[in-house]
Amino acid sequence: MSNEQGRNAPRRNEQGRQRNRGGNAPRRFSAAAPSGRKRAADPARLTAFEVLRAVSADDAYANLVLPARIRAHRLGPRDAGFATELAYGALRGQGLYDAVLSRCVDRALGRLDAAVLDVLRLGAHQLLAMRVPSHAALDETVALTRAEIGAGPSGLVNAVLRKVSARTLSEWTEELTAGVADDTARASLRHSHPEWIVRALRQALVAHGRGTDELEQLLAADNAAPIVNLVALPGIGDLAPVVERGARAGELVEGSALYDGGDPARLPGVAEGAVRVQDAGSQLVARALADHPLEGRDERWLDLCAGPGGKAALLAARAAQRGARLTANEVAPHRAQLVRNALAAVPGTVWEVEVGDGRRYAESADGYDRIMLDAPCSGLGALRRRPESRWRKQPADIPELTALQQELVDAAVAALRPGGLLAYVTCSPHPAETTAVVLDTLSRHPGIRLLDSGAALDAAALHPVAAAAPVLGRRGEPLPGATTAQLWPHRHATDAMFFALLQRAAD
Repeated sequence: MSNEQGRNAPRRNEQGRQRNRGGNAPRRFSAAAPSGRKRAADPARLTAFEVLRAVSADDAYANLVLPARIRAHRLGPRDAGFATELAYGALRGQGLYDAVLSRCVDRALGRLDAAVLDVLRLGAHQLLAMRVPSHAALDETVALTRAEIGAGPSGLVNAVLRKVSARTLSEWTEELTAGVADDTARASLRHSHPEWIVRALRQALVAHGRGTDELEQLLAADNAAPIVNLVALPGIGDLAPVVERGARAGELVEGSALYDGGDPARLPGVAEGAVRVQDAGSQLVARALADHPLEGRDERWLDLCAGPGGKAALLAARAAQRGARLTANEVAPHRAQLVRNALAAVPGTVWEVEVGDGRRYAESADGYDRIMLDAPCSGLGALRRRPESRWRKQPADIPELTALQQELVDAAVAALRPGGLLAYVTCSPHPAETTAVVLDTLSRHPGIRLLDSGAALDAAALHPVAAAAPVLGRRGEPLPGATTAQLWPHRHATDAMFFALLQRAAD
C-alpha cells in the first residue's frame, strides 16, 4: 500500500471500529481539546431528555413523568423550572422545530434514531426560544448526546444545531412560511399545531360566539407555559401558608391560588391533599354545579367519570359542608385508585368510589340530586398543560368520542331525579363534543331543559367571566333562557372548559 493510500484508508481502533468517518474530507476538530469536552449530562437537561424519551417511546404523559424525574434527580427549584420549560417547550414546539430541523439534516427526520431526534428538539428549543447562550446550548446538548446516546451521534447533533443557531426563531418562521399561501397551514407552522386542530379551534370560536380574529391569540395561549393553579378544599385546606411561601390569591375562583415558585408538591397541605393542583376552570365548573340552587332533596351526588379525581375532591368537600354524600365512579381500576387518593383528605363518611362503566347507570333506579359528567373527550382545551397530546390526537378520534359522550349523557339523565341537576363538562371547545351533544340531548330527552349555564358559572366565580353563549335550536331559533358556557386560555387563563347545566323536569 502506498503512503497516499494509507493516509486515505479508514482509521480503525483495536476493535475494528472506524475512528474517522469523514472519508477523504479534511478532518474537523472541536474547539475544545478532547480532555476538555464535557461528557456528563447536565441534570436538568437530562431530566427533560428522559421526559421526551418516555413520551416518544412509551406514549407516556409528560405531566406524569416530569415530577418523578425531577425528584429522582433531586433538582432544586431553579433547575426544576429549567427542566420543565425545556421539556414542555420542546413538546409544544415539536411541529415547528421539526420543520426547522428538516432544513438542517441531510436525511428525512424519520430516518434518525428517535433518541437523536429528541435531543435535537431539546437543542432547538434552547437555541430558538430560551434565554440560553448559543454556546451553552450547543455544548450542553452535545454533552447530553455523548453521555446518553453515544459519541458517534454527538458530531451530527453538533453540526445540525450549529445550522439551527444560524437564524433566530422569527427568521426561521418567516423562511418556512414564505411560500405557504393557505392561512391554516401558515398558522399551523407558526404556532406549532396540526392543521386539523387549527381548523377545529377556528370553528369552535365561531360556535361559541367568538370571532375568528381571536384564533392567533388562542394558538399563542396554547404555547404559553401555564402557571400552577391551586385549590384549597373547602372546609379542609388552608391557603394562608401557601401564600406565605410565594403563591398569590386566584382572581377567578374562591379558595384558589396561583404559584410559579417551583415544585408545588413542596407546598404546605399539598402532600396531604388538602391543597391540590387543579386548573381554575375545573374548579369553577365543579363549584357551579355544587352551588346552584336546587329545590327539594339535596343529599345524593354523583361524579360519573371521576378519574383522576380533582373535581370529585372539590365536590366531596362541598358535599361534606352541605350534609350530602358523593359517589365517585371510574371505569378503570388504576384511575379509581387515583380518585381514592384524591379524596383521602375528605372525611370518608361522605364519599365512596365505585369501579365500572358509567353507562351502567342507565339501569339505575336511584335518583341522584346532582350529577357531574366530565365526559371523556379529545382534550383540545388542555393543549398547554398536555403538550404532547396535540401530536397524538387525530380527527378520526372525534366521532368515537361523541358517540360515547351521548351514551354517558343518556345514562346520567336516567340516573337523575326529577328536578335534579346535571353538569355536562368537557375539556374541549370542539363543537361536536360540546353544543352538538347538548342539542342532541335536548332533542332525545324532552324532559331535560338547558339552564342559563353562563349565569350559573358567573355566580360561582369571583367576578363575571363573560363565557356565556346563546344556544340555537335545530331550526336556528335561540332557546329562551338557555346558554352554554365556554372558557378559553387566551381570555380566562384556564383550560378551554365547556359547561352546560341541565335540569330534569319535576314530576
